Amino acid sequence: MRKYLTVLSVEGRVSLRTPEGLMFGIGMPMAVLLLISMLAGNQVVKTGDYTFLQSSYPALVTVGICATAFMGLPLTIADYRDKKILKHFFTTPTSPLFLMSIQVVLCILLALASALGVTGVAVLVLGYRMPGSWLGFVSVYFLVMFSMYSMGMMLASLCRTMKQANLICNLVYFTMLFLSGSVIPFEIFPERMQKIANMLPLTQGVRLLKIVSLEGLRSLPLLPLLYLLLFGIIGIIVSVKTFRWE
Repeated sequence: MRKYLTVLSVEGRVSLRTPEGLMFGIGMPMAVLLLISMLAGNQVVKTGDYTFLQSSYPALVTVGICATAFMGLPLTIADYRDKKILKHFFTTPTSPLFLMSIQVVLCILLALASALGVTGVAVLVLGYRMPGSWLGFVSVYFLVMFSMYSMGMMLASLCRTMKQANLICNLVYFTMLFLSGSVIPFEIFPERMQKIANMLPLTQGVRLLKIVSLEGLRSLPLLPLLYLLLFGIIGIIVSVKTFRWE
């Protein structure tokens, strides 16, 4: 445990040297929430009996997860592989799971800070009140986190070089961010685009968070829950099987 905490502390200090993660993971979703609230926060969504604020809050809490899962975890591991840092770790009694878990914990802390920031703005500044279940919301949030980070771990293992990781992670990140409904309200997408976007795991995660925040646990559909759980398990298995030190 002492070894783990030491490495975690060092990696945490290193991550603070790049403020981009804090800006896009924490600052951006709070700014978008304020913008949506000013433009259409109290307006009722045409496809439901809830406001844009009630629809946007559960979507924007996933931005921190998306940013860290696809622009944090895989890029850090790919950078370490490029710089032969992983090769040096190979000579020590350190497992891939140990290194991955360190990065995942740091990503979780950043994502939680993002979610708390968005929640603080929504509740304290905009007067948001959740009609559904807070307990169910938190549970689904961690399921979405599990699914997204397993995908990030998979990309970290499959991408061999930093150039490859940059290309693939940017593609996945912006696709997830803009098509899942995290930033742009899913309700305004054309029907054809909605059908394509529904195949993304983050889209299902945002959908589940909206349902549980508006209606509670009893209204949660089982199939998307199983989809996210299965996606997460497969991602972890693939990442462990395909991990390379160099």
